[in-house]
Formats: sequence, C-alpha cells, structure tokens
Amino acid sequence: MALRAQVRTRDGWAIQHAVVTVTDMTGAQMLRAAADEDGSVRAEDPLRAGAYTVIVTAVGYAPTASTALVTAGGRIDAGTVVMARQGGAQLPPPGTWSLDPAHSSVGASAQHLGISTVHGRFTGFTGRIEIAPDIERSRVDAVIDAAGIDTGNPMRDKHLRSPDFLDTDRFPEITYRSGGLTPAGPDRWTVHGELTLRGVKRPVDLDLSYLGTGPDPWGGVRAAFHASTELRRDDFAMNYNQVVRAGISAIGTTLRVELEIQAVQGESLPS
Repeated sequence: MALRAQVRTRDGWAIQHAVVTVTDMTGAQMLRAAADEDGSVRAEDPLRAGAYTVIVTAVGYAPTASTALVTAGGRIDAGTVVMARQGGAQLPPPGTWSLDPAHSSVGASAQHLGISTVHGRFTGFTGRIEIAPDIERSRVDAVIDAAGIDTGNPMRDKHLRSPDFLDTDRFPEITYRSGGLTPAGPDRWTVHGELTLRGVKRPVDLDLSYLGTGPDPWGGVRAAFHASTELRRDDFAMNYNQVVRAGISAIGTTLRVELEIQAVQGESLPS
C-alpha cells in the first residue's frame, strides 16, 4: 500500500470528506485519495523513493501540508492527521443531534421595578440540530411550549400566559428556525434564524458557544452548547407597561434569553 492515513478533528472525529494529495518536489501530483466514512485514506499504487509533499484538504478546515520521505518500499504512512476548523472554531461532526430536554434549559429574565431581576424558564421544549459538512449551512429547529413558563410564582405565571404577554391560548408554541451560522471566534458562532413568538416572526441571532463533546452512560454521544440573545418585548407585541413611578416600569422592556443545551447524536433520544 502506497499511502495510509487517518484524518481527524481535534476532538478525534473522522473527517469523511477529506482529500489527501501527494506531490513530488516539482509540484506534480503523484497520488490523490479521499477519506472513507471512518476518516481513513488508502492508496495502492507504489511511489518511487524520494521526497514528497502530503497535502490534506477538507471543506471548512484549514489545509495541512507535510514532507514525507519514501524509501525503497514505496510507502507513505502519514499516521493521524489532525485538522483545525477554518478560523480555529470547532463543532461536533456532521449529522443530526437531538436536543435532550431533561438535561437542557431555556431561561429568560427581565428587570423588575428597576431594581432587581426576575428569572423564568420554559419547562417544555423539543429541538434538533443538523450539523452540515459545510458548517455554515448547519441548522437549528426548536419548538417551545409557551404555557410552560415558570417563574416560581403562580400568579405571575398566569399573568404571563395572558393576552398581556404570551397569550398562550391563541399562540401555544414559540418556534425558532435557523438558516445558517457564521464563526464569531474560537469555539463561538452566531446563529442566524427567525423567532416566532406570539404570532410575530422576527429575525433573531443567537450567540453560541460550543462546550465540547463526550460519551454518556447510555452508550450515546452528547454535545453541549450555551446560547444567548436579547429580545425587546414590543418587537413581539407584548406592550404591557405598568408604570410604578416616574420613568420606571414594573417589568423591563428587554428580555435576556439563556439556553443551556445538551444534544444527543442521532435522530432520537435514548429510551
């Protein structure tokens, strides 16, 4: 075998669409081979003894190049080639990831009386993440049960479900659909999408941080994310505004949304 290599991300995931090209010292191409589903690259035709350049490329990753010396055996064993995301940012491997509500949270907070903050969370939601080989084409879809708002105060929660705020009888679901994302720094991304809240659809970007990937006790693989954004209530027709004193409203006009997400690799959650 003339060429053997394994192509991986920094987290150890196979890069299935990687291509390895071998050139001689004049730049002439001598071999070209694509990685299989395990990130393994193999080529059969032997090479003449001498020095060669091994170039590894993959969409969305910074290319790598190294020099290899071929002896009389005519083989190059490039070992494991680790590729970094273009711009230094990493995400999990391509495919479907299902949001795990039992290990995730969707929270929102707002100022109260201008002196403190009220925190709430939504207790029911589902979602999925599609990581694309071209990472910027990845997608997020999520549905939140609007009536599941919980601030720890039943009277306040009833008011938040009323037409003054979420109007959950008419609009039982809050949805978010993203159309792509762009790098914002190492392990950070901006997710571009549309939020439909109280029947109003608005473009909303999420600041996303990728926290890492690892195995779980049930034989699956999980990825963790943190995301946040700010919303203005009046952008979504929530105009309730009780004034308690000059210039101070009972509830602030800006909502801070914080998401702590665990997603499981695959189309469904472990049973």
